[in-house]
Amino acid sequence: MYYNQSITINNRRIDINSPAYFVADIAANHNGDLSTAKELIWLAKESGADAVKFQHFIADKIVSDYGFKHLGKQSSHQAKWNKSVYQTYKEAEFNRQWNGILANEAQKAGIDYFTAPYDYAAVNEIDELIPAFKIGSGDITWVEFLKYVAGRNKPILLATGASEMWEVEQAVDAITTINPDIVLMQCNTNYTGELENFNYINLNVLKTYAIRYPGMILGLSDHTPGHTTVLGAIALGARVIEKHFTADNNQSGPDHAFSMNPKTWKEMVNRSRELEYAIGTGIKVVEENEKETVILQRRAVRVTTDLLAGTTIEQSMLDELRPAPVDAIFPYQKSAIIGKKIMVSKKKGDYIKADDFQRT
Repeated sequence: MYYNQSITINNRRIDINSPAYFVADIAANHNGDLSTAKELIWLAKESGADAVKFQHFIADKIVSDYGFKHLGKQSSHQAKWNKSVYQTYKEAEFNRQWNGILANEAQKAGIDYFTAPYDYAAVNEIDELIPAFKIGSGDITWVEFLKYVAGRNKPILLATGASEMWEVEQAVDAITTINPDIVLMQCNTNYTGELENFNYINLNVLKTYAIRYPGMILGLSDHTPGHTTVLGAIALGARVIEKHFTADNNQSGPDHAFSMNPKTWKEMVNRSRELEYAIGTGIKVVEENEKETVILQRRAVRVTTDLLAGTTIEQSMLDELRPAPVDAIFPYQKSAIIGKKIMVSKKKGDYIKADDFQRT
């Protein structure tokens, strides 16, 4: 299996050494209104998103009205919808006549624009206008479709919510056999926005993915409130972050309640950038901003009384005290000077240097 450890979406390089790439999933939050969709593109850009993502589905091509009506009682987020699952999807459909209009709007705003297609026609219609594809968690076992999207030779963001490891491996293999540009995203597909969902995010799956696929670009598709899971994912190596985005959480619609708004999105990005600075290289060194404290906080071997040149050093004449100039004898070196004659006179409290024992 071969996959790229660095990919490019438009002109943005994404890999383990790059800042996190933030995808604002507008999904159905446009409420079926073109002007709202345009406004959300600009709001996402102003809030620090790197990309806006829509969802290209047609109700008849994603859900069975009969199937959901005969499924029995459900306790998921869909159980709270005021209308049937089919009708809710029908009203949330993306108007495909907007494709070029919104692609152009995103270009004007200076933000990447792509989508999650949910049928073959969607892939064909949007392909020339986008730099990447997203595959939703629900399609992870639709291997034929994964291969079809992979054949477009554009980066694929693969969400892996509600799946077993063998299903993830099957999907990754299907994609990478054709297309090496993949982002593997941990996800939990409970969309209720409840705090108890933190118990199920399982960010350590990112560690599992990193072991199974060394160097593969990882990500998080998330629906929890706040920034905790995002910060944790970035710390664990995720470099693509996707969350839903809305202008107002109080609007009616299937996704508004658990979406980020411009204020919370901007704060999430700002906190994430701080974290990225804090993560560092992993190489343990004296950092540039602490070089002075090496002197101020470390201890040097200092004399407890005035000493004349020629004095033989005894244990009782020495103490370990701050500061520690760079040419000082350090505590771990003290035993090496016991019994030696110091050739330089010292005042009480002065530090001892290595060349104090050489004749001048």
